[in-house]
Amino acid sequence: MPKPELDQRYSSPGARPPKWSEVEAVLVAAEMFWLSTVRGDGRPHVTPLPAIWYAGRLHIATGHGEQKAKNLAAQPHCVLTTGTDLMNSGLDVVVEGAATRVTDTETLNALAQLWKTKLNWDYRVGDGEFVMAGDVVAGVYGITPHKVLAFGKGEPFTQTRFRFESSE
Repeated sequence: MPKPELDQRYSSPGARPPKWSEVEAVLVAAEMFWLSTVRGDGRPHVTPLPAIWYAGRLHIATGHGEQKAKNLAAQPHCVLTTGTDLMNSGLDVVVEGAATRVTDTETLNALAQLWKTKLNWDYRVGDGEFVMAGDVVAGVYGITPHKVLAFGKGEPFTQTRFRFESSE
């Protein structure tokens, strides 16, 4: 479990960092995230999409021809963010990490069930990927966190970093 590092410069006086369990609860409950990747020419690409927190990683599904899939194939480092649009309440979470394709049937079956339970999306598992209605296929990526930032909004304001073993 990562340890919190509260940044006093950007936190209210006397503030305490959130517990990892609170941050993880946001990752589990959130339906929408913003994925930031980098195109081959260095320009950023940002898109909203649902993600599933499972086994210590955020998971996304995307068609093989989509820009985000192309970007991740060339450069796996990415950022996923979630939170609220409110200034004085909530907890915004930023996950920095690297994406890898998920192809094992057991994990894909578990993720398909989570997508169904959380979002009522019907994915079938076939040949190392998700299959949707009309036989459209999607690759599944697991984003392993290197660093997670948590921004508590409202008194007390907090800015907390959680580092993972593979962090830079």
